[in-house]
Amino acid sequence: MTEHTPPPPLHDLDSRLRETRKRREEPAVEGGGSRTPLKGAGLAFRIGAELVAATVVGVGLGLLTDHWLDTAPWGLIAFFFLGGAAGILNVWRAVSGIGMATGYKTPDERNEDKRDEGQE
Repeated sequence: MTEHTPPPPLHDLDSRLRETRKRREEPAVEGGGSRTPLKGAGLAFRIGAELVAATVVGVGLGLLTDHWLDTAPWGLIAFFFLGGAAGILNVWRAVSGIGMATGYKTPDERNEDKRDEGQE
């Protein structure tokens, strides 16, 4: 837009917004709603980070529990395994695409919600 051309009228704003949203919508990635699926090294780094982070949090909680309840080393052992299990669950979710869509819904579930609300 330049200084000499007036802005488009507001009365067709709704139709222009719908048109723009339709153009921006892309088909969902199989198994999830992410627009850019992780590939190769990105997926490997995410898997490593998920495992390490969950295990570190588990060990940290175990150490805190042991210090608080004076139960060394049982809290550490228990939370180490719980953290590892949580890490494996997060890796499974990342690889299978579960939880990639906003609100943890598949594209089919989102379309059903729109139909229920009368948006489609």
